[in-house]
Amino acid sequence: MDGFSPAAFSLAGKKGAVLGVANDQSIAYGCARAFRRAGADLALSYLNEKARPYVEPLAEDLGAEIFLPVDVRAQGEMRAFFDAIRERWGRLDFVLHSIAFAPREDLHGRVTDCSREGFALAMDVSCHSFIRMARYAEPLMTEGGALFTMSYYGAEKVVEHYNLMGPVKAALESAARYMAHELGPQGIRVHAVSPGPMRTRAASGIERFDELIERASRGAPAHSLADIDDVGAAVAFLASDAARRITGETLHIDGGCHIMA
Repeated sequence: MDGFSPAAFSLAGKKGAVLGVANDQSIAYGCARAFRRAGADLALSYLNEKARPYVEPLAEDLGAEIFLPVDVRAQGEMRAFFDAIRERWGRLDFVLHSIAFAPREDLHGRVTDCSREGFALAMDVSCHSFIRMARYAEPLMTEGGALFTMSYYGAEKVVEHYNLMGPVKAALESAARYMAHELGPQGIRVHAVSPGPMRTRAASGIERFDELIERASRGAPAHSLADIDDVGAAVAFLASDAARRITGETLHIDGGCHIMA
């Protein structure tokens, strides 16, 4: 690509997978919608049959060509998802991972007091599942690609009540950097995306979340916080050829909250 071309920002003809849509308030859905509007063909996952009625209408609206369950704790489901992509498309250009979990009793307690089992489960679901996802996606990215995962500022600084998820997200961001280094020779870019606080289903498990939202909005230089469409627009850019030389970033989309002391 020589010089500037508006076509570099398009995702037309690209194939992408989005894991972690829970409902129409999900960050993953905001990203999927932006990918689709930019021209990409999509594969979407849903957690289980309980979640399916909330996600299936969204998949239909997005024209998702592949729609399968992926519970990262269930043996074989992630592999089956990527096998379906291989059979249908034979290749993949980008994947977004928006999956996190910690047991409530560990999330609401001190990091000092978290259980071994709770810590291990939070790390497996929230961090190692991204690594596994990359392993399945790599062989399909024959012409390069991009991998994304969702983090939060609590990975960098102490955010009151974020508790166990702080160390877990810190590990996730570090894993993204190391994978950016390892996969770079294949033309595969890896990013952690760090939105500010948003009223999503995942955020509802954090204690006193309304106070966190209020403080963040009041303290942000923009005096407002990002929404799922803001995140989607930024991630769609990173998935495009226009961002082909950007990798290993933790991208903050938070109205500037992260720059404030």
